[in-house]
Amino acid sequence: MRCPFCENRDTKVIDSRPTEEGHAIRRRRECENCKKRFTTYEKVEEIPLVVIKKDGSREVFDRNKVLNGIIKACEKRPVSIEDIEAIVSDIERGLNNMMEKEIKTKVIGEVIMDHLIDLDEVAYVRFASVYRQFKDVNTFISEIEKLVNKERN
Repeated sequence: MRCPFCENRDTKVIDSRPTEEGHAIRRRRECENCKKRFTTYEKVEEIPLVVIKKDGSREVFDRNKVLNGIIKACEKRPVSIEDIEAIVSDIERGLNNMMEKEIKTKVIGEVIMDHLIDLDEVAYVRFASVYRQFKDVNTFISEIEKLVNKERN
């Protein structure tokens, strides 16, 4: 680390501790040359996840959009907000672990449905009906038949 006072490259760490939030490490350093002290912070570089929408436009991933979509699907269902928040955190973590800078909404929708099918089947069908834009009753019935067949297997 270069000294901000004399530009010397030889500095030593005197003290190191996590910040209050725990998202960074605070380091007190001392320059070997001028003996002045300064503070540096070390944190994980966060690369924002960009969502590619159906029309090709791009926007930064918004956790609240996923949360609100799942809340709507689970409306009047016996699903706690804690369960919903846990699923959203799991989805967000999974998307970030894909190590992709850009991800299509189709992938996000499928990941959400994978989580909802285990949480609540009615919520799953509600979400699927909006996400997959069911055009008629036959499409709706087809999706329910998939659920029934899954339960049999």
